[in-house]
Amino acid sequence: MDRSAAFFDLDKTILAKSSALAFGRPFYRDGLISRRDMVKAAYAQLLFRVGGADESQMARIRDYLADLCRGWRVEQVNQIVREALEELIHPYVYAEAAALIANHQSAGRDVIVVSTSGEEMVRPIVEKLGITDVIATRMVVADGRYTGEVAYYAAGPTKADAARKLAAERGYDLAASYAYSDSISDVPLLECVGNPSAVNPDRGLRRVAVERDWPILEFRHPIPLARRLRERPGVPVAAAAAALGVGVAIGLAIYGRRRRAAALALTAT
Repeated sequence: MDRSAAFFDLDKTILAKSSALAFGRPFYRDGLISRRDMVKAAYAQLLFRVGGADESQMARIRDYLADLCRGWRVEQVNQIVREALEELIHPYVYAEAAALIANHQSAGRDVIVVSTSGEEMVRPIVEKLGITDVIATRMVVADGRYTGEVAYYAAGPTKADAARKLAAERGYDLAASYAYSDSISDVPLLECVGNPSAVNPDRGLRRVAVERDWPILEFRHPIPLARRLRERPGVPVAAAAAALGVGVAIGLAIYGRRRRAAALALTAT
């Protein structure tokens, strides 16, 4: 029997912040990056959020990040990530996203996080939410250090390619599957499933979602990673479920208004 899955982008979809920028401060503190690197990364993130990025821009970002981490020790990076998670310095999870993930898991769907950030950062975060399947950027490693080369860059069309490959391996019915993202660069991923949703979309994705009648969900309630829903099944679950209901209701209301407007237009003609 065919199975279905739910694919989630990470930044601004599950997390209220950029996962890459979230670890900028501890990377700077441990001497891996300079203050100038932090400013450049923040500026690139701002431009990406405002207008998205085409393939050439994403390639430049990929090459810049690959060169930036050249020579870093993998164990040092893993240790920084672990410490940052334990201290709860930055990452915050949308309560609506956590509830939605739990709903998909309860329905028997595999949940896969698909992120442009490095797998070393992504996997520890999503494991806190009970997610084990991750598609993320991977760097080439030799002798315990990053070489400055990219083994796999999870961005734009490559996310969709990875989702289709995984679906073929596991027998997912993509027409019955779901995908969630905030970014115009993830349109290929959203297009490859039968149930796409735009979450806190940037301007480009909002325009595409309106044109294609995709639901638009607004997630507005981040919670500390330490209070993730799996560890506190009482009041936070109820609050998250309510928040999820509000977010989904807003998206479906927008979706319904567009459908009714289209129907009225057809009747008028």
